[in-house]
Amino acid sequence: MSATKPRDVQILPVGTNTTILRSRSWARLRFEIEYALAKGTTANSFIIQGDKIAVIDPPGETFTEIYLQALQERIDVKKIDYVILGHINPNRAATLKALREIAPQITFVCSNPGAINLRTALENEELPILVMRGEESLDLGQGHNLQFIPTPNPRYADELCTWDPQTNILFTDKIFGAHICGDQVFDEGWETFNEDRRYYFDCLMAPHARQVETALEKFADLPVRLYATGHGPLVRYALQELTESYKQWIKQQTNADMSVALIYASAYGNTATLAQAIARGITKTGVSVESINCEFADPEEIKTAVERSAGFIIGSPTLGGHAPTPVQTALGIVLSTATNNQLAGVFGSFGWSGEAVDLIESKLKDAGYRFGFDPIRVKFKPNEVTLQTCEEAGTDFAQALKRAAKKTVVARQPASNVEQAVGRIVGSLCVVTATQGDVKTGMLASWVTQASFNPPGLTIAVAKDRAMENLTHTDNNFVVNILAEGREIRKHFMKVYAPGQDRFAGLDTTEANNGGVILNGALSYLECTVQNRMEVGDHWLVYATVDDGQVLNQDGVTAVHHRKSASYY
Repeated sequence: MSATKPRDVQILPVGTNTTILRSRSWARLRFEIEYALAKGTTANSFIIQGDKIAVIDPPGETFTEIYLQALQERIDVKKIDYVILGHINPNRAATLKALREIAPQITFVCSNPGAINLRTALENEELPILVMRGEESLDLGQGHNLQFIPTPNPRYADELCTWDPQTNILFTDKIFGAHICGDQVFDEGWETFNEDRRYYFDCLMAPHARQVETALEKFADLPVRLYATGHGPLVRYALQELTESYKQWIKQQTNADMSVALIYASAYGNTATLAQAIARGITKTGVSVESINCEFADPEEIKTAVERSAGFIIGSPTLGGHAPTPVQTALGIVLSTATNNQLAGVFGSFGWSGEAVDLIESKLKDAGYRFGFDPIRVKFKPNEVTLQTCEEAGTDFAQALKRAAKKTVVARQPASNVEQAVGRIVGSLCVVTATQGDVKTGMLASWVTQASFNPPGLTIAVAKDRAMENLTHTDNNFVVNILAEGREIRKHFMKVYAPGQDRFAGLDTTEANNGGVILNGALSYLECTVQNRMEVGDHWLVYATVDDGQVLNQDGVTAVHHRKSASYY
């Protein structure tokens, strides 16, 4: 789909007296890590029309105007009785305010934390609100006696799912979603959505795996025929498969050998966005994250998470020149609980100053803790470069933990016969480069091989914890720079880079037609488009077709990487 296609609202019945309004955008809407595939999104809202009318999850302000127009064309807005909210954030406030102006009679339905957020977002303490704690129901008539399932997690402490036993539809809000825009309302041919659903899980659900597992347990006995998700195609055809995939992905997180306690508070959502990017960088290494929003966590939860973690990271906004009280309380718990061999990290966002990050850093330094990355300070809303930096910082943090664990366990053992044999497979040395927006990155690669003649295609194995991994999803473009014998470029990319550091500083480069980076000192280059990829253990196997290419050095000889063992590069 073209990114220039205008936003619209797609309307379709999905069950008895139940209609979906899909606000669609083919462009990437926000600088948040879960949107990084840049495939657009749908904000799914629903109408249930019994004797009373309920609207579920109006979209954010990006869609306010077109959504309200579509809603008024569908129903008499002045007859809406309830607006049910799976979660509340400042982005949704504009739509809710506009809706109240048209229909002041509506009553909001949300969780108890949601009621607090809603009053803050709408700056109104007198809002008509029905608080659902999990035992109450809402009878709309004609069999639509709605039940409510609180499914809180640290990022969305107010999350609430809605179950309609009349239609057997579970309105799941964030759970089971995907950020992808298209014409399909349901997930026919659901295998094509697997990559997007997995990426969405990794970004949004993996840091809260234990809470998501609890949510699935609450759903287990429901005779669900449709997951009505907040984003992406509705889940009808892959109900069992996606549920089982979630269980498998959760198990990968909860069974990890090592965990990091990620403790934060967020005044306007910016610090939470940074936390999410850091968590993504950690979890892609196979280290799990226990994400804790200290505004809602009790002291014992923080203490327990720190005790069982190999490291901890604290994030804070700056309010009035200070860290908020919940962060200060959490810091005190950390200082009295963590040992000095646990790795530490600090990050935060601010408007005019960043004293909170300085305060936390100073306290941790004075207590003798080592840092897994330099403190991250972000002014106002993070952009995609900032998020890439945060993700790389999270990866560096986790890799440092794993290196330390290896040193304390056992030195590298001699390679086995099988490892020596497999290690004799050789590959050409290449530098793979890619660009997305303002993010540019590159990596040294030797697991590159031709995979097809027609069309010309290749495969490349990308370790899950590489910074490059995010830019090797389906439809992404990259450039394979095949190196000539010699060590100059090779040594350049063998360096350890700090998060966000320019990989191409000091190199002679040209921009490729697909936006990637051509190294003019390479032997040749290939411009490629990713067609699909497969998870293979600790790597992703990426298949891409070659769109263009050129030999830059007719007399050079391809550099080849020889190994003695298959257990390392």
